[in-house]
Amino acid sequence: MAESSHPRLLRWAHSVLQPGFEGTTAPDWVRRRISEGLASVVLFGRNIHGPEQVAALTAALYAENPELVVAVDEEAGDVTRLEARTGASRPGNLALGTLDDIDVTEQVARDVGRELHGLGVTLNYAPSADVNTNPLNPVIGVRSFGARPDVVSRHAAAWVRGLQSAGVAACAKHFPGHGDTVVDSHLGLPRVSADAGTLALTALPPFIAAMDAGVRAVMTAHLLVPAYDDRWPATLSRPVVGDLLRGELGFTGLIVTDAVEMGAVADRYGVPGAAVRAVAAGADAVCVGGGSTGEETTALLADALVDAVRDGRLPERRLAEAAGRVEEFARWAGTLRRDAPGPSGVLGTSGLGLAAARRAVRVHQQPGRDTGFPLVGTPHVVELSPATTPAIDPTTPWGVAEPLRTMCPGTTSVRLSEQQLQGGEVELLDRLVLRPADGRPLVVVVRDAARYGWMSRALTGLVRSRPDAFVVEMGVPAGRRPGAVYLATHGATRVSGIAAAEVLTGRTGPS
Repeated sequence: MAESSHPRLLRWAHSVLQPGFEGTTAPDWVRRRISEGLASVVLFGRNIHGPEQVAALTAALYAENPELVVAVDEEAGDVTRLEARTGASRPGNLALGTLDDIDVTEQVARDVGRELHGLGVTLNYAPSADVNTNPLNPVIGVRSFGARPDVVSRHAAAWVRGLQSAGVAACAKHFPGHGDTVVDSHLGLPRVSADAGTLALTALPPFIAAMDAGVRAVMTAHLLVPAYDDRWPATLSRPVVGDLLRGELGFTGLIVTDAVEMGAVADRYGVPGAAVRAVAAGADAVCVGGGSTGEETTALLADALVDAVRDGRLPERRLAEAAGRVEEFARWAGTLRRDAPGPSGVLGTSGLGLAAARRAVRVHQQPGRDTGFPLVGTPHVVELSPATTPAIDPTTPWGVAEPLRTMCPGTTSVRLSEQQLQGGEVELLDRLVLRPADGRPLVVVVRDAARYGWMSRALTGLVRSRPDAFVVEMGVPAGRRPGAVYLATHGATRVSGIAAAEVLTGRTGPS
């Protein structure tokens, strides 16, 4: 077996893996694997129950290896691990891009970095440098700074500067750009049909800007880009990873894969096959463990890498090179962490995030109509809730009903999903929405309504019945702006919901 007969290869194999694990303390198997060469771990929402607990967890991990890379996927918007149970206290990328104040973006990223630094995290899988040119994109959406390359470029660079100034390494993702897709790579293989010239002008500039800002890690995307390689998804493609990212763009830092258990690659090549092919293509670190956890996954991938070297599918020098680059990155990230100033004050409570979320709200009122804005009386709220991408923790709260209830005692609400509306949409909307809202203001909250036919139909029906309805879009605003008053928050974070409620009640003015 690989574990007994090839100790040097096995140590290299361990060093290129970035696995997740279960629990809020360091499992014995993780400690043991660190002693065998495991150089990185990834924390998910399931590992995070509070600041003191996370700090104790990372301290225990560093006791095994002071230069361990401890990573997390904290975009600080809809995708949050630190605040998965409460909703993020900072707005996400689309809100920041809409605000388009790079100083604010840098401050938000620095605030995130200070919190992560205080918890012992050294690598954050952020920012998203994807240009969301397709408003129906099912996986990026509000995680992008916007649909314009210049906007995304300057804010991706600002995010890198802010995060790294606080002692945490940034990671620009998802190379070569996941913005123009209609398939979620967690579930299937997206295809980007643009030619190389178009991609050079749209998808690549934010990654170049992030590199110019000093980013030392880039995460690859699981998508097929025939302009570069018509056979292999980008993560597994030497033309994309080796020729384009390393060669043409001159990136010398750490190349990390998106999670290799995602459907786009695992369904075709298996998790071990995807890991081997990714390293062979030029990736240095293999992220795994969002869904595939436990020692058996790490052992399976480590053995697969060793076996691939033995049978010639993976050159030994390529595995050694990847391990060396992980070691180099770990030293740099450790120095960045040690040299950063310590956190000051209680983090996440500065008000910076809420202030930014307030400025990102956009309001459209139907001209020539008395809209009854701001709200008078206690409203009834309906939240139309989609099934979100697996990148978003399903436990993360969102919406406007709760903050409205705090500001307007007596507010009532109902949340409806596609499944609930199937077969009885008209009757259910009448019974749970229109009747309770009779004689009261109606607030309809949606999330990426243009992306979901069922949500668009329900919204259309409600606004037809109640032309005076207030509509709050907490996803990507696209197409028409229905309702007497239409608010776009550009994200569904906790502070975005509070900001929308404040505008609705007149506590802050519309932007």
